[in-house]
Amino acid sequence: MSESALPFDDIRNLVAQMPGPDEAAAAVVRARDAELTKPAGSLGKLEEIAEWLAAWSGKAPPKITRPLVAIFATNHGIADKGVSAFPQSVTRQMLENFSAGGAAINQICIANDLGLKVFDLAIDMPTPPIDDEDALDEPNCAATMAYGMEAVAGGTDLLCLGEMGIGNTTIAAAVFNGLFGGTAADWVGPGTGVDDAGLERKRVAVEKAVARLGSAANDPLEVLRKVGGREIAAMAGAILAARLQRTPVIVDGFVTTAAAAVLYKMDPGALDHCLFGHVSAEPAHRRALAAMNKTALFDFGMRLGEGTGAALAAGIVKAAASVHAGMATFSSAGVSGKES
Repeated sequence: MSESALPFDDIRNLVAQMPGPDEAAAAVVRARDAELTKPAGSLGKLEEIAEWLAAWSGKAPPKITRPLVAIFATNHGIADKGVSAFPQSVTRQMLENFSAGGAAINQICIANDLGLKVFDLAIDMPTPPIDDEDALDEPNCAATMAYGMEAVAGGTDLLCLGEMGIGNTTIAAAVFNGLFGGTAADWVGPGTGVDDAGLERKRVAVEKAVARLGSAANDPLEVLRKVGGREIAAMAGAILAARLQRTPVIVDGFVTTAAAAVLYKMDPGALDHCLFGHVSAEPAHRRALAAMNKTALFDFGMRLGEGTGAALAAGIVKAAASVHAGMATFSSAGVSGKES
């Protein structure tokens, strides 16, 4: 990003420069789909996904050769307020588990032939507790978004986003509450399994954090820096960079959707290159998707994070691309078409 007097101005300028879909590529896919050896519309959502891939990658037929799951990890000072069932040390331990291949996301990546990269966002330096202080100042928030943009620097053609960070469902709830309004109780949930007392502490923490926003609630980037976290900032940057580079994105669950929501509030079309992989079992995820008029691909009752829902969805997206590109047409297969 170029330097400016205000770091967020660079982010706003990039949002203003987002390209639209490649309508020509999408038209090529629609035309080929009409000739494939199947009744029109019989593959349902798979047909829509193939067209979406073409529109946002510019490739017709769509092809996925370098899919990547990017996990952004950090810690949050709010975790010290008793809002999570697990201590912050688990974040570091889980990163070691990712490296050793022992996490759920490792197995899903193996099953779907996906690359995996983990980004350590200063895990050992938690952000301040958002009920008392801003999570980030403007320069650091913008810099973290820029760091997230590097997730697509290696040339991936399908970016699946995930996160790891104890306490980050509290952070995500505060971001959603700041962006979409309502009460703190509308947005908090059990996360990793917190008890009723912990859930009440989450509600109070989110309520206090959002009350600090004041007029800043009108600026999505200010909401992000004040009550968000490094992983949410980095994922927002990754989504933005993917749009600029015409890379389709799959968004994971509750926390990852909070990052997407920041961009949505800046421009409702900012997420057109994104699919939402699944509906999290975190109750407010449905509310968040509804607020953005988005529909997830599936609902498996998952709430693990780690990009697991996005990685599972990537298998569906890869199948959609392969089916469209690999199927025979009626003429090439010598199959009779529909009688007129």
